[in-house]
Amino acid sequence: MEKETERNMMTEFWKEHSKFATVEEMMLDSNAQELTQHELPEILSLLPSLAASDVLELGAGIGRFTRHLIGKARHVTAVDFMEKFVEKNKKDNSHLGNAEFIQADVTKLDFPKHSLDVVFSNWLLMYLSDQELKSLAEKFIMWLRPGGYLFFRESCFHQSGDCKRDFNPTHYRSPAYYNHLMSSLLLDESDQTEKKCYGFDMVLNKTVQTYVKMKNNQNQLCWLMQKVRRDAVQQHQGGFSTFQEFLDNQQYTRRGILRYEKMFGSGFVSTGGFSTTKEFVDMLNLTAGQKVLDVGCGIGGGDFYMAKTFGVEVLGMDLSSNMVEIAMERAVKEKLPLVQFEVSDATKRRFPDAAFDVVYSRDTILHIRDKLDLFRKFYSWLKPGGKLLISDYCCGEKPWSPAFQDYVNQRGYILYTPQRYGQFLSEVGFSNVRAEDRTEQFIQVIKAELQRAEKMKEEFIQEFSQEDYDAVVNGWTEKLQRCETGDQRWGLFYATKE
Repeated sequence: MEKETERNMMTEFWKEHSKFATVEEMMLDSNAQELTQHELPEILSLLPSLAASDVLELGAGIGRFTRHLIGKARHVTAVDFMEKFVEKNKKDNSHLGNAEFIQADVTKLDFPKHSLDVVFSNWLLMYLSDQELKSLAEKFIMWLRPGGYLFFRESCFHQSGDCKRDFNPTHYRSPAYYNHLMSSLLLDESDQTEKKCYGFDMVLNKTVQTYVKMKNNQNQLCWLMQKVRRDAVQQHQGGFSTFQEFLDNQQYTRRGILRYEKMFGSGFVSTGGFSTTKEFVDMLNLTAGQKVLDVGCGIGGGDFYMAKTFGVEVLGMDLSSNMVEIAMERAVKEKLPLVQFEVSDATKRRFPDAAFDVVYSRDTILHIRDKLDLFRKFYSWLKPGGKLLISDYCCGEKPWSPAFQDYVNQRGYILYTPQRYGQFLSEVGFSNVRAEDRTEQFIQVIKAELQRAEKMKEEFIQEFSQEDYDAVVNGWTEKLQRCETGDQRWGLFYATKE
């Protein structure tokens, strides 16, 4: 009965806001025309290639996105539960191509298994109860073909439109709620010959920049997720459904991140903190207006430094949602429009060719298995004359000590010698490759950080705990030992695209 009452309230809400089937009604905002002009290309740029794709658009409204999806996809099914919206969408867009227009309640929809390549929704899930959302998400993963994509965009925390509302049944959830729900889904499609399970991997999660720039609103967020095989990932991550869950729940918990920051210095979670950041960034000779991609941005200290000091535009990306959440909190305080952050997987993210002047990464790529493929992406994303700068954990020649092998296995790192790392960069086409073994500098930095930890011991324990202090100091001491035995190395890599 309660569920039926909520659906009735939602129906009445949208009957009230669909009388004239205008874009202002659909977006619940008097400034809808101007917002659409800017956000529509922004949203469309985040989608995967739609060529030869079967697309399901949910909450299609009057067809703001429908006309563009029809132009790119093999077939589009546009669904909305308001009759006037569907009629207008059909009238305006049915002549454009192979599309079907359906009036339906999404909670009652059904499609054949593995029949879709992309599910697209813009402001839909926030109009569903928690149980309805979970049930629909389970259908998404069943309807999509393996490798298919789910894109959704929602208002989080509070409303964004300025339209007067006598009542508002919308569910303004946190981004973390959607992240957890989608990443925890598991679809078992095993048969007698093979065990097959599928889940969603994060491709990206970011704020809609149109709303940041036009409304100073950080609470419009969008997600792109991909349906992938889950079995091997589960084994590799020791029970975690996704690599992102492993990062957020084991390696980079929020508390763990703040402990790292205490050691590295305010704003930083990579070796040397501000001192190495300044040294390495200065090598790039940045100039105002350049575009920088920071892969593995951490909590954003390096990005704020680059934007403030050189006036460059920075996109910081990290797969750890805890890292990005902290970075975004700091970005609001810093009031730096030149810096954006997103939760995204660099191995799955798409950018146009020649999108950036610089690709920058600090102690991140150790997590990524196919480094050659990633470096090919970096090469394509850079403009001619663009620069690449990476610092990363490396290793000595094998055989490694059993203790180091256990450490690498436990962390899931994929390590190479500095020399091999440099060869990868040359193989994908980079020029002027410099591969430097900076292990001695790494050792000196660790020793300095341990000395600083000793000086601030009481402060550290007061802020965290004795157990936290011991864990960090022991971790740093073990790093030092691994370097001194020759197992662990630290590399700095610089290259250009001719």
